[in-house]
Amino acid sequence: MTGVGQLAGKVALVTGAARGQGAAEARLFAAEGARVVITDVLDGPLWDVAADIGSAALPLHHDVSSESDWMRVIAATTDAFGGLDVLVNNAAIHHLRTLEHERVDDFERMCSVNLIGTFLGIRSAIGPMRARGGGSIVNISSLAGLQGFYAHGAYGATKWGVTGLTRVAAVELGPSGIRVNSVHPGPIATDMLPDFDGDESRRFRDHPIGRAGSPSEVAALVLFLASDAASYMTGATVTIDGGSGAGRVPAQLARAR
Repeated sequence: MTGVGQLAGKVALVTGAARGQGAAEARLFAAEGARVVITDVLDGPLWDVAADIGSAALPLHHDVSSESDWMRVIAATTDAFGGLDVLVNNAAIHHLRTLEHERVDDFERMCSVNLIGTFLGIRSAIGPMRARGGGSIVNISSLAGLQGFYAHGAYGATKWGVTGLTRVAAVELGPSGIRVNSVHPGPIATDMLPDFDGDESRRFRDHPIGRAGSPSEVAALVLFLASDAASYMTGATVTIDGGSGAGRVPAQLARAR
């Protein structure tokens, strides 16, 4: 590493970094000078990402719903790199099911990973960030954490929870110099996008931008919030959705695309 970049000298931890948005965030952070701890339950893909990044990356198996796993990962982070400056709570699971047909065990599992995992991450980062004089926590929520979507009862509930948790954390941790913001992606071209087959021309033509977003576009926003360039931002809910949350393009214009 050259030691220059928006995250030069910083230590970052990115969960759910084996693929998609998390992998893009980890690669970008390393390119911007950070040493990056990357975690996931998908060991093979995670180690591939680490190999791409090189010596700046430390890959660790990590179930974010496990308190003991968080203790182990934070200890390994501070042992390897001396501290923690940035946490991205990116890991999440997703399924589509109406409330009428939702199962309690699946709802609970969604809450354990998406919401409790984020809570455990925030709580685990406080000590090491305070020791460094502050830090930045970026929680990946969703557009489904700002509005209702059909068949998103469990997922939406967890992402609304992340939105609220972010604001409480921002209030509580601001005096310690720890900023906490949430990012709310709309449709992003990853494995979590339902029924995504790469053909965006018809599916998203009524969205203002007219396509799904890319993991690299989300990573660029997360990098900004993680960096000192966002030093006066905390408690923010930042959407990156191609305008889909703002409204729809009229049908006659969408058909012309």
